[in-house]
Amino acid sequence: MNPRLDQPLRLGTRRSKLAMSQSGHVADAVRAITGRPVELVEITTYGDVSREHLAQIGGTGVFVTALREALLRGEVDFAVHSLKDLPTGQPEELVIAAMPLREDPRDALVARDGLTFEQLPDGARIGTGSPRRTAQLNHYARALGKRIETVAIRGNVDTRIGFVRDGELDAVVLAAAGLNRIGRGDEATDLLSVDCVLPAPGQGALAVECLASNTELIASLAELDDPHTRAAVTAERSLLAALEAGCSAPVGALADLLADGQVVNEMRLRGVVGTLDGSTLVQLSTTGPVPQSYDEAMALGRELADEMLAKGAAGLMGERSL
Repeated sequence: MNPRLDQPLRLGTRRSKLAMSQSGHVADAVRAITGRPVELVEITTYGDVSREHLAQIGGTGVFVTALREALLRGEVDFAVHSLKDLPTGQPEELVIAAMPLREDPRDALVARDGLTFEQLPDGARIGTGSPRRTAQLNHYARALGKRIETVAIRGNVDTRIGFVRDGELDAVVLAAAGLNRIGRGDEATDLLSVDCVLPAPGQGALAVECLASNTELIASLAELDDPHTRAAVTAERSLLAALEAGCSAPVGALADLLADGQVVNEMRLRGVVGTLDGSTLVQLSTTGPVPQSYDEAMALGRELADEMLAKGAAGLMGERSL
């Protein structure tokens, strides 16, 4: 047997249950493609150990830097990130070799007594550490003629849902993709429509990253890539970058593919920026042919960002502190 086939590929991952689950799925796929063993290397990131709220520690990159440093030092061969955690700038030495098929991008509500968002009482306390969710949830509540109180929380899925189970909060909002990946999707009491709450750019998608010089591994990982997912999240992240906003800013975006029968022929990109109290939102969309290249996807995002900036989006993003 080729001795290289015996040598394990080292996959860098955060230690959380969700990260380990995501990385485990990717590891299984890479084993099947390469015929090589894959071992998970657990890495603690600054975002995992800091007790500060993400908006205060910058959000962008806090879960990513340690994984990237391990890649650059040669301690791991590739790493799996939640795409929404990645800064929009890409280091030259590293490449995102694959963006696998995206999970459900929506936000999920986990509320007491099986309540949906519209059934929550006036003054309900909802836990979220995200300025994007805070702005849109407050706006959604205003549209329903009621008031909510958003409470800044952090922690893993167990910790967050625990605030509801213990009666400290009426509900928490989490990414549906995360719940699904750890087999807890049935605990969601409401999946928030993207017509009311747009997800974070890249939410529900994964990024598999390795050294740009490792051409053999890049070729193997490319088999995991889903072109439609890559086009969609590239457009969303281009919008985020053009707004010059990090992942702790109150920006939501979603690109979805529009099909005519069985043929996917257009992509619609929606973006939103809002004040934290939900009193003002700039929400716009654009539709065009499905991007066939990185440059076309980037152009779609920049075009919508320019329109949002012309409508006053920049002034709303000044409200970044919780």
